[in-house]
Amino acid sequence: MSSQGMKKGTIVTMAGTGINLALGVLYTWSIFKGAIKKSIQDGGVGAFTWDPASLNDPYAVCCIVFACTMIIAGKIQDAYGPRITAFIGGVLVGLGFLWISQTTAYLSWVLGFGVLAGTGIAFGYSAATPAALKWFHPSRTGRISGIVVAGFGLASVYIAPLAQYLLSTRGIQGSMMFFGIAFFVIVSVLSMFLKNPPEGYVPQGDFQIKRSPDTHEIRQKFQDVNAHPMDLIKAPFFWLLWTLYFIGAGVGLMVIGSVAGMAKASMGKSAFVAVAILAIGNAAGRIGAGMLSDKIGRKRTLLAIFSLQTLLMFIAIPITGSSATNPIVLVLLATLIGFNYGANLALFPSYAKDLWGMKHFGVNYGVLFTAWGVGGLVMGRASESFLAKYGNFSVSFITAGLMLLFGTVLIYFMRDKKEEMRKEMRQMAAKAVPANA
Repeated sequence: MSSQGMKKGTIVTMAGTGINLALGVLYTWSIFKGAIKKSIQDGGVGAFTWDPASLNDPYAVCCIVFACTMIIAGKIQDAYGPRITAFIGGVLVGLGFLWISQTTAYLSWVLGFGVLAGTGIAFGYSAATPAALKWFHPSRTGRISGIVVAGFGLASVYIAPLAQYLLSTRGIQGSMMFFGIAFFVIVSVLSMFLKNPPEGYVPQGDFQIKRSPDTHEIRQKFQDVNAHPMDLIKAPFFWLLWTLYFIGAGVGLMVIGSVAGMAKASMGKSAFVAVAILAIGNAAGRIGAGMLSDKIGRKRTLLAIFSLQTLLMFIAIPITGSSATNPIVLVLLATLIGFNYGANLALFPSYAKDLWGMKHFGVNYGVLFTAWGVGGLVMGRASESFLAKYGNFSVSFITAGLMLLFGTVLIYFMRDKKEEMRKEMRQMAAKAVPANA
């Protein structure tokens, strides 16, 4: 890659990461939920009057709207580019937060946070990753994808303590007003830095593979596939990936949406620290898994992530069920769960690019991303219902552990032809001629 292409690609990558740093407010819902729950308990004039079992509904609706709108947003991104798509996202998220800053009504929060902000998040998120990936060689797909989406996971590191401060000084409505204005400004400005490469741009790798008919054929199969969205839903392998994404994302979103509540008993007002530290694990998982999958393959990385996450779900049962849980143990557990969850957000877009190409990447990944939204809706709602019925998270973790175990078995037996071609490409790379030779 030329130095000029590298510079432009880096700027686009950083802008996309910055946009996700703002839009990752979704992962701080447990802080907002805690404040709403307290308002319900305290009562009084202007207090929230929701059914406790519905506290996760705006978050769950936001997840499903985010995921489903990714298809539309991806199509707009593919057709009109990342800049206008991200700008629309900033406007919608800002309007959503401004709406809920004026009301305590349940339906308004579902529509404002769940539908409007969820749609805006989808537009911003769908624009960030494709623009960055187009500037870099396929050998860096996992790394670049991981860096861009890491911003979304890392957002809670600053939003959680900021939200805690704003809630204590400005109240719920004042906090939502602040976030609405801030997110509109930040996303709108950063959207101006998103740009696709010029037509005909070809990113160069770190090596040049010796040319031969065999290597050319493999390279064509590996890089030049541009599957249409309708082809995806007819392929069994797509539905296998969709199921795995549903499991991995749904379990992670369940924990992220409730971690502040889990930490409340042992950490009190400092529960937001658990949310912020979980965010670090979430972001680290995206970057780490992305880079690792570039080296050892997507399947091996995904298998390792699912296996570890399965173990953590069963370990979480006695830890979260104890009234005397050490805060450090709880935070460590949440961080590891966040790491494994974050890995999904780097691996599945990388799979989408590997398998189906870049021409329709926005729509194709949007279709796959519906698994994330359905997983968040189903597991978030189920977890809140289990908590209301049983008074603890044990049933949620048992359910999640069994689902992950099933997913681990699916990964172990699945065959990824593209991964086999990747292995062959790596073997050829070992015999490559260095680019500066």
